[in-house]
Amino acid sequence: MQEMKDTRRALVRIGYDGRVHKSFRGHQAQQRFENEIRVLRYLESKGCPHVPRVLETYPEELRLVTTNCGQRVEHIAPAKVKEIFAELEKTFRVRHDDAYARNITYSPHAGSFCVIDFEFATILDPAAPPGPALDLPQPDGPRGD
Repeated sequence: MQEMKDTRRALVRIGYDGRVHKSFRGHQAQQRFENEIRVLRYLESKGCPHVPRVLETYPEELRLVTTNCGQRVEHIAPAKVKEIFAELEKTFRVRHDDAYARNITYSPHAGSFCVIDFEFATILDPAAPPGPALDLPQPDGPRGD
């Protein structure tokens, strides 16, 4: 597997089959793991095409396996970042709560930008059960905080 991210909060690896393996660790790891699964399944149920799909979960390991949404975007205009996250909120009623360029990828296969890392996201649909109380990341914190 190729290591993509190794921080206090998560270890992310891409398998040889292209699937993304994310292991949660650190502060509120259990709650962040459960929230990311909950939000990704909600988005899938709403037909959101530009986010990872949950393939497997391993609660005892706090490990999630998802589809791959392309490569991290290194250069993107701030206005485009705002547009992508605003569309997610307007169309699918999910506020990302870590809405920065570091959580946007580009998928050449889909021909579009995708959003990743939903561990801090909030479902705004009043019909959805509330998520866990999470300590949100620092605004525009450094990559990998």
